[in-house]
Amino acid sequence: MHGNKPKVYCLDSNALIEPWNKYYSPKISNYFDILERLIIENRIFCTEEVALEIKKGDDLLYKWLKKNESNFVKTIDSDVQKKVRIILSQFPNLIDSKKQRSMADPWVIAHAWSLNAVVVTKEYPIDNVKKHCKIPDVCKFYNICCMDDWQFIAELGITFVASL
Repeated sequence: MHGNKPKVYCLDSNALIEPWNKYYSPKISNYFDILERLIIENRIFCTEEVALEIKKGDDLLYKWLKKNESNFVKTIDSDVQKKVRIILSQFPNLIDSKKQRSMADPWVIAHAWSLNAVVVTKEYPIDNVKKHCKIPDVCKFYNICCMDDWQFIAELGITFVASL
């Protein structure tokens, strides 16, 4: 907890796309219903850039995002812009337009930093940040809490029930 307030989580695109496509499809799980409740409670959000990445899929996940957009997608403000400049000056290899790497990564980190939120991503840290870096590497540098979706699920006490 941050003081008396519950934690707020900033979701990376892969923390939405992979669960939707691989293991928490709304057809078999209520995970995205739980996320909707967390959106209403202002406990989770994503950035405009994450929303743009999801929009590229133009699929059912994008329709889910559109339905929740007004409460879920955070707009960019001057503090976030300033933090993105700081992040990219220190970690220019966080984005790589030649390899079509996610352009959302610095924005996810900057929003979390600005709002004292926890980053939720499927990325894992790597050892050689001089050559290449991932969201968890940058979060560690700036002392921003970062976790994967499994840790997020455990921290919130989300449980799943299977039945026939």
